[in-house]
Amino acid sequence: MVELNCVGTVHLAKLVVRHMTELGAGKILFTASIAGEMVAPREALYAATKAFVLSFAHSLRYELKDTGITVTALQPGPTDTDFFHRAGMDDTKVGQKGKSESQPEDVARQGIDALMAGKDHVYAASLKTKLEGVLANVTPGSVKGAIHEKMAKPIDEK
Repeated sequence: MVELNCVGTVHLAKLVVRHMTELGAGKILFTASIAGEMVAPREALYAATKAFVLSFAHSLRYELKDTGITVTALQPGPTDTDFFHRAGMDDTKVGQKGKSESQPEDVARQGIDALMAGKDHVYAASLKTKLEGVLANVTPGSVKGAIHEKMAKPIDEK
């Protein structure tokens, strides 16, 4: 996961930025996650890699501010994909119900719209994800951790 989400992201960005810098223009969209702003028990490594992607996107955006290249971070919340099944989370609240609030095509559309508008980031796609994003910066970590754990633990686990 670290290789894919962190190392792979940096290597691809290096190649793309080098080419875009020569052109003096370009747009880069990184897929971070709302989890990158959360304390995420049971998904600590995933959240940490997405926090890396988010920080990298914001930092790279600043470094490239005078180059004609924009960087946008897409921060979806739970989305109706195979993610939770592949993560072994079918028996969790978020795996059963939470993902139905956002459809992949809505997340993709909002990401592309934000990219084309030159925005620094977008919380996509549900209203719940947008509210979580706004509240993430003012909510204590212990509260975020407790909320996340309730959503990520198996339903039949006490």
